[in-house]
Amino acid sequence: MTLIAMVLGLTAVLLFGGYIKDLTYGMQTDFVTRTGHLQIQHKDYYQLGSGNPEAFGIARYEQLIDLIKHDPVLAPMLTVVTPTLQFGGIAGNSAAGVSRTVFVSGVVVDDQNRLRAWNDYGQRIISQDLSLSGTPPDTAVIGTGVARVLQLCSALKLAGCAGESAKVPTPGSDLPAELADLAVASKPAGSAPVDASRPRIEILAAKAGGAPNVAAVSVLAAEYQGIKELDDVYVALHLSQAQKLIFGSAPPQVTAILLQLEHTAQIPAARARLEELLRTTLKDEPLAVLDYETLNPFYGQTMAMFAAIFGFISTLMGAVVLFTVTNTMSMAVVERTAEIGTLRAIGIRRSGIRSMFVSEGLMLGGLAALLGTGCALAISWIINLLNLTWLPPGRIEPVPLAVSVAGEPGMLVSSSIALIVVAGLSALLPAARAARMNIVEALRHV
Repeated sequence: MTLIAMVLGLTAVLLFGGYIKDLTYGMQTDFVTRTGHLQIQHKDYYQLGSGNPEAFGIARYEQLIDLIKHDPVLAPMLTVVTPTLQFGGIAGNSAAGVSRTVFVSGVVVDDQNRLRAWNDYGQRIISQDLSLSGTPPDTAVIGTGVARVLQLCSALKLAGCAGESAKVPTPGSDLPAELADLAVASKPAGSAPVDASRPRIEILAAKAGGAPNVAAVSVLAAEYQGIKELDDVYVALHLSQAQKLIFGSAPPQVTAILLQLEHTAQIPAARARLEELLRTTLKDEPLAVLDYETLNPFYGQTMAMFAAIFGFISTLMGAVVLFTVTNTMSMAVVERTAEIGTLRAIGIRRSGIRSMFVSEGLMLGGLAALLGTGCALAISWIINLLNLTWLPPGRIEPVPLAVSVAGEPGMLVSSSIALIVVAGLSALLPAARAARMNIVEALRHV
């Protein structure tokens, strides 16, 4: 029973640890494919700049990107270096008389597609290219939540949308006069007209100086963003269109430069090099480097919670092993009292008696470690083979459920060693009691 308890305890710890590892890799992959491993921003943008991209933008971003791409230290680590312009605004469907606040991302589409392809941990996910690939500059992709509020479900052929009013927007509906005037004033001469075959929305934002500006864009598709809060505000534009909306005819800027690395473990080296460049070559630029954990606090909070749970479970299992092995070895000492007396009578020293019982505890722990590791590997293989899914908090669609045990040799070795050490320590007290026995009394024991 002692061996079974130890095996089950180690199996449970390894399976839960493997689940946490897979969850960590999945969340990390999700965030890295959206925000990169590192971002270069104006030093105050993270705290103050979301409502004023012009005041906290990066003006000479093209030269900075070129410097990063050709840096001899950074270049071997990089997979993608791309600019982005993010700002808040209002998206409206004038034909239906509805609007909502949105978060707009102006992106370089080809770079975003390469960003999305990162899968260093071999997660069971399918990279989906941004639908803006190969589209005119005045084309947008929106979240399904945005499409629902703006009553574009029918026009975009979205399943599962309910609650649209009878007033369904028609492609090419006219803008209100005040919005049309703004749109015409901000549209460069010679620009192609908005595609009338697709549904259209208007995006209102504050351009440089605080003046309102509006752009009419055709909606190519609505894409689910994984997290409802993001899905309800997401709008993606071509970077050039977003820059025209915010900066007009002024020199364009971006709010961040995203850097995606080959491996997450390269973050410290890449960050150190970037900070060195900011102190030397770019010392006159008010820029800062932020990693994906800083940009996504939910990631760090979630990992801290799971680490605390894992620590509690490991401590609990350690206490169970300690109690179980101590009890088992104490019973063994009682049952083998006569044997201990005989061994002492033939010349075995007290240290030899102690070593004998401690060795038994270590052997018991080693056997349990071997069997527990084997059970964990087998069960994790079965779970991964079943292609199970689960619904994480904040999501409305299930994600693959997997347990990363076989790919974590560090966790396997450390957990096994911890079990063996605890088993050995548990045998110390019974071993000391056995060594202190009086030889004559031990021989008389029945």
